[in-house]
Amino acid sequence: MTIAVGQQAPDFTLPHKPGQDPVRLAEYRGAKNVVLLFFPLAWSSVCTNELCTTRDNYPQLADQEAEVLGISVDSPFALQAWAGEQGFQFPLLSDFNKQVSKEYDVLYEDLLGLQGVSKRAAFVVDKAGTVRYAEVCPSPKDLPDLEAIQNTLQTLG
Repeated sequence: MTIAVGQQAPDFTLPHKPGQDPVRLAEYRGAKNVVLLFFPLAWSSVCTNELCTTRDNYPQLADQEAEVLGISVDSPFALQAWAGEQGFQFPLLSDFNKQVSKEYDVLYEDLLGLQGVSKRAAFVVDKAGTVRYAEVCPSPKDLPDLEAIQNTLQTLG
């Protein structure tokens, strides 16, 4: 079942950059709101568009006391290279083992012949750990509604 607005966001710990401590969602409780952006695959055109748009709007998100965490099933090595190439200021987390994507129910059984790829989805988690916005895009070509995400963050103060 997809995580819904009003539910507690399932905690997770995922690797970020090789050689650095993993990122745990619970570390943000009481400190920052979190925007979780699940995306299918690094370097694909739609994912690049989505995350570059997020990068370009990151200062506004940070002004709303929010941290963005990008999540895909790519390896931490691939994500680190892609983040460096694109200048992403926010962590890209590797759900290589697909556990978090399964828990949030955002995993394709089959996408273009690839099994176990994250769906494009967005969740806003408030400082108390409650989901305040949830969107699972109907198609991998659709992008999450950044304006709705920003509006949700504005209501959280």
